[in-house]
Amino acid sequence: MGSNAVANVKGSKRAAAFIGVVAMSAAVVAFGLSAMTSKGFVSTCNTDAQTVETAVAAFQTENPNVAVTSKSLTGHTDGGPYLASWPKNGGAHYAIAVTRSGAVMVSAPSTARPVPYNAAKICDGAS
Repeated sequence: MGSNAVANVKGSKRAAAFIGVVAMSAAVVAFGLSAMTSKGFVSTCNTDAQTVETAVAAFQTENPNVAVTSKSLTGHTDGGPYLASWPKNGGAHYAIAVTRSGAVMVSAPSTARPVPYNAAKICDGAS
């Protein structure tokens, strides 16, 4: 084998090794981003639920005898709006609702049965 042929074989092996390293790195990054996205949904669910809780508390302070609804929290009546808009970024990952008495309910994932937000780690199902 001539020196050019040996150089080509060595170059091919290096290229194959480089491609293998790049492919493995991409797999690690993709897995890491997936986990980060899952944590992001859990974090966003908690933030949205806490924001709704704060809005409910403010609404009930101003309107102690008025039923709480998503419309009363986002509308321009009864001293509102208490929320700029109702949280709906959860999509299939989670959903937030409020009872007439003001309990914040979370479904995580959004198809799950709603439970009170004060339940331990309720948003963990949003991942």
